[in-house]
Amino acid sequence: MVDKALQSAENKARLRDFENEREKSKNDFYGVDQEEIDQAIQTVSKAAGGKEVYFGIKKSPKSKVKFVQINQLNLGYLMEKEYFKNEEMKFLFRIMPYIAFRSNCIVDDVTKKNAIPITQAELAKKIGSSQPTVNRLIKQLIDKGIIAKAETGREGVSARSYALFLNPNIIYSGDRDDVNETLQMIFKKINIKPLFKNLPEKIC
Repeated sequence: MVDKALQSAENKARLRDFENEREKSKNDFYGVDQEEIDQAIQTVSKAAGGKEVYFGIKKSPKSKVKFVQINQLNLGYLMEKEYFKNEEMKFLFRIMPYIAFRSNCIVDDVTKKNAIPITQAELAKKIGSSQPTVNRLIKQLIDKGIIAKAETGREGVSARSYALFLNPNIIYSGDRDDVNETLQMIFKKINIKPLFKNLPEKIC
């Protein structure tokens, strides 16, 4: 009798868990339960000749919002090695609003379609610092492989003869699964150095 009561209670508990899970699934998928989703996937798969299918959601206008990603694992790794000075960390944080999407170049205005690389003098004005301080910090971060300076091959009023880039293994403005090939080449030699080679999460 006791065994039957326990079995009955266990069955009710399982049923209750199943119903709760089903309700949770419906809440997650706007009222459609998992069984209906599975049936829909099977139908589409059948129509596709039995191939595995995936569903995606169309990007909203919010997906165009520009943002900068910090690789927490890699930054944490370098901080444990006491790789950065406090003033260098502060400087990196202050230049983030000027990192162009995908190129990871420090530019004058990230909202411009054809933004141009910023000079160190202009950057100093943007972040409210002195040019000698900015020059010194950039040199330190270039020596450490966090920033790279590359010639642009263009000169004139609307262009700069050089550009500054951030190492995407530490800070990146863009899709981490699609790192700009030019950017990868710029940091190729740096990223094979022992310290960077041992980063927990290499993306290029």
